[in-house]
Amino acid sequence: MFDTKKKIALLGATGSIGVNALKCVDNAADEFDVVALTTHSHVELLLQQTARYHPGIVAITGRDISDAARLEFENLGARVMLGGHALSDLAAQADYDMLVNALVGAAGFLPTLAALDRSADIALANKETLVIGGSIVMQRVRETGVALLPIDSEHSAIFQSLMGENYDDIEEILLTASGGPFRNLPKEDFENITVEQALNHPNWNMGKKITIDSATMMNKGLEVIEAFWLFGVGIDKIRVVIHPQSIIHSMVAFHDGAIKAQLGAPDMRVPIQLAMTYPRRAASNFPRLDWGHLKQLTFETPDVSKFRCLALAFEALRAGGTAPAVMNAANEIAVAKFLDRRIRFVQIAEIIEKTLEAHNPASTPDVETLLEADHWARRFAEEAE
Repeated sequence: MFDTKKKIALLGATGSIGVNALKCVDNAADEFDVVALTTHSHVELLLQQTARYHPGIVAITGRDISDAARLEFENLGARVMLGGHALSDLAAQADYDMLVNALVGAAGFLPTLAALDRSADIALANKETLVIGGSIVMQRVRETGVALLPIDSEHSAIFQSLMGENYDDIEEILLTASGGPFRNLPKEDFENITVEQALNHPNWNMGKKITIDSATMMNKGLEVIEAFWLFGVGIDKIRVVIHPQSIIHSMVAFHDGAIKAQLGAPDMRVPIQLAMTYPRRAASNFPRLDWGHLKQLTFETPDVSKFRCLALAFEALRAGGTAPAVMNAANEIAVAKFLDRRIRFVQIAEIIEKTLEAHNPASTPDVETLLEADHWARRFAEEAE
């Protein structure tokens, strides 16, 4: 039994990462106290979570709620925060030891900065925090000395492979990707991809936006940028490798020729729990690999002519400054348009590329400049076809 429980503020509690984070709380219940939960619009699920975990604060960002719903939360002991600033306000005001940022999209950036201002440790699933403002975020991490712990399975694998290692010895980071549902689909058939096909991921059960990003391989592009900032390696030392089985979650090659890999069943609870309990590893009953049925591990080089989004992410990272933030904003708008059936699948990359071409990146942006670039890109991408 732990004398003092770690106080957790969980942003994005009703999404796939957030739900799995709460399963990790259940798995190590004597270690955690959930003090804050948020949702964009899944109010009923948030009510259920509030009844179970008794947070002192909840935030709802995507809609207003009825007086009756507010009263239900208050009767459960939770103060309700609403509106666009609620996430940052919660991150600034709640009493927590660790912020678990399980948000999707640019909405995760400012709450991360607010947590850093509090010198709180951060378990980060929100790729966009580092894609948008990696330079600013990592500078604040160094200044405050907080732990910024990756939740993404790939970055957790790299983090684990680097335990006890000298980062100067890294020759290459090998970021694995499943290849998504269209790995073997001929390029000429991409014109006819439907929303339903794109949402049918072969290995992972994720939210709609992340699933589409996996289908375009933009998800891997975002992870490339995230790895660049998290591990401080050069762009040319990050390579994407297609690994359809999703068993090796990523690898690190060292300059003596050794390669370290982290393997496991494709279950997000494993990296989530490690980030939440680090430097300990809490025991779990999560699924184990069945070595008797694991017949092969295969690898391929991604086809960037088919998966143009991956190439665009590398281009944005090389351009630097506000370019990655613009790329991310354009992608969020393009994915939303595809899910709404307003554009075809292939137009996602086309809109991102047009937006990047129209943008003149600022080389050393501050937070305000990054947010302005994000807003400009959203307007441009909404009008682009």
